[in-house]
Amino acid sequence: MSKPSACLSDKAENVVRHDWSRDQVRAVFDQPFNELLFQAQTLHRQYFDPNAVQVSTLLSIKTGGCPEDCNYCPQSVHHDTGLEPEHLMEVEAVVTAAKRARQAGATRFCMGAAWRNPKGRNFERVLEMVSRVQAEGLETCATLGMLDAGQALELKQAGLDYYNHNLDTSPEFYGDIITTRTYDDRLETLAHVRESGINVCCGGIVGLGEGREDRVALLCELANLPEHPGSVPINQLVKVEGTPLEQQTDIDAIEFVRTIATARILMPASRVRLSAGRSEMTDEMQALCFFAGANSIFYGEKLLTTGNPDTARDDALFDKLGLHPA
Repeated sequence: MSKPSACLSDKAENVVRHDWSRDQVRAVFDQPFNELLFQAQTLHRQYFDPNAVQVSTLLSIKTGGCPEDCNYCPQSVHHDTGLEPEHLMEVEAVVTAAKRARQAGATRFCMGAAWRNPKGRNFERVLEMVSRVQAEGLETCATLGMLDAGQALELKQAGLDYYNHNLDTSPEFYGDIITTRTYDDRLETLAHVRESGINVCCGGIVGLGEGREDRVALLCELANLPEHPGSVPINQLVKVEGTPLEQQTDIDAIEFVRTIATARILMPASRVRLSAGRSEMTDEMQALCFFAGANSIFYGEKLLTTGNPDTARDDALFDKLGLHPA
């Protein structure tokens, strides 16, 4: 019988660490699949109810017209995807959407705006949205692009619980996907968020054309942040016509599950979110992801501008698997 990798032999109380080497992360990722899933599920049970899944709803509060050139994103002005830009939503419309999300079973409400960074009156309106949504009894989350230290503090004072700012991929592959902001820009925003006292939500996208080594490097970056993100969204690329990645080859399903399981082992106390791309996943693939340690999803028919399973399908899947909202 093969022995578990030495880097996984820590006792549970020593498992949360921030000093992973890439060689150690690769050793976790490369294990036989059954061993990898067993270790991920074992750790998952030490930190979470294995049958509870946190449910979030994501609303695009300002759509399209983004100056960034992310190769996967239909909201970029650099790509002709037929998406019509929209202005920032009114506060009351956002509050109404939050109420509907809460009634549907969501516990966290995420607001996304297609900006490089928020400015002026638009930012003031977002602050009001955050305050009003929190008053509805929901956890609040926002993704607005880059923040400076002052903006992070204002969001904290308005009642923001989580801020999402993904690293997307490895430092080495990043320049093949985005050129309008640097990896260090992203890390700087994450530092401002942490220092303000807002919980960090940070993950990445797989299926961009990266190799396994890039997935290892991304997970190593996330696990070695000064604090593990409270939420770690793992997105599967949604290929949108008009973007440079529209013809990208699909990532292998088992490789995606390996990514989820490795994230769970490296960041055992974080919620690992099965995020974009679920519409293209079978029930069986999602079930494997939940077994591998995913315990958060976005609930609702749309993720910013791309599709998501409708609530009836998710309810049926939860019932089939014996899962319940956290």
